[in-house]
Amino acid sequence: LALALALPSVALENGLARTPPMGWMSWERFRCNVDCQADPRNCISEQLFFEMADRLAEDGWRELGYEYINIDDCWSAKQRDAAGQLVPDPKRFPSGIKALADYVHARGLKLGIYGDLGIFTCGGYPGTMLENVKQDAQTFAAWGVDMLKLDGCYSSAEEQAKGYPEMARALNATGRPIVYSCSWPAYQGGLPPKVNYTILAEICNLWRNYDDIQDSWESVLSIVDWFFTNQDVLQPAAGPGHWNDPDMLIIGNFGLSYEQSRSQMALWTVMAAPLLMSTDLRTISPSAKEILQNRLMIQINQDPLGIQGRRIVKEKSSHIEVFLRPLSQAASALVFFSRRIDMPFHYTTSLAKLHFPEDAVYEVQDVFVGKIIGALKTAANFSVVINPSGVVMWYLRPMALPVQPWHVRQQAPG
Repeated sequence: LALALALPSVALENGLARTPPMGWMSWERFRCNVDCQADPRNCISEQLFFEMADRLAEDGWRELGYEYINIDDCWSAKQRDAAGQLVPDPKRFPSGIKALADYVHARGLKLGIYGDLGIFTCGGYPGTMLENVKQDAQTFAAWGVDMLKLDGCYSSAEEQAKGYPEMARALNATGRPIVYSCSWPAYQGGLPPKVNYTILAEICNLWRNYDDIQDSWESVLSIVDWFFTNQDVLQPAAGPGHWNDPDMLIIGNFGLSYEQSRSQMALWTVMAAPLLMSTDLRTISPSAKEILQNRLMIQINQDPLGIQGRRIVKEKSSHIEVFLRPLSQAASALVFFSRRIDMPFHYTTSLAKLHFPEDAVYEVQDVFVGKIIGALKTAANFSVVINPSGVVMWYLRPMALPVQPWHVRQQAPG
């Protein structure tokens, strides 16, 4: 069913997520591990979220903007209570969600929770049927929840077309500011005509468009391929208050090399993606932490213009791709990405070839190293050395610009 059919204009009007949300989410790393007897340290329980909140608050994450602690699936009891309310599993969340939210809030953080618009959640726990939407929104608000991710397992296209806008209205009606993440487009193939992104942006703050990320480089590449193959549809849909969500950051887990970890961070940043880590912050390596806590990277991701970047070059022979994201104050982020699997590659181009304005001069800063490389004229050729499955990322500030910079068009060149 097309999202456009018979839907009134439903402005979200919550003023939230003006930049992509940042934080931590349980799913990719901890999944639906509910065996707290055999694996108490890694099961989905209040203890896991207490400990991750401590890490966000004490290890420098919160100050950088990582503020959400998001519970994913498998948190609830297997049945609603006698009043029809969702309740947390009493053994794994004995203190209740309200106490967990209070704990999180006391550390200057925010709590996210998971629901599913269907009979069951994807993990087989009670879902939110259409008749439960208002009640569940009120429950989440009463608990002090700050973000809701609403999945779409076990529901029809018709139920989704009614239920996702209805939840937006119900969340607004609670009076509590709750960021609304919906998985609607992912269940409708992510593309028009079934997905109307104009309407979606009026209903949700962020949305999952595509498949779940897995702990592998192949999964990351499949997401990158889909998002940039379809960038003409997806890129205009993103902006302050409404974001495409390519899914979690898996940096610090098991499936990515150091170079691939840097690549995921750079590509998610250029996509203006939410930065929701799913890793064990109690044991994260210094190198993974350094990537995720890169201040300049986060500054670029959180740029107030909120323009999603685009792929502007795809070299068939060399397997090098170039991505560009326009930023505020006529700055830009450039990512040079290698799909090669053999050896470091020397890639030569110029800003002119990347459609930057003539007669401009830019100060170039290496995003990962932090070092200012120097001034670069648009016409001058330069070379970057890109490691296999790696990136070079630049932040460019204009030192001298022609009268009408292309950023005025609020679109990447090319």
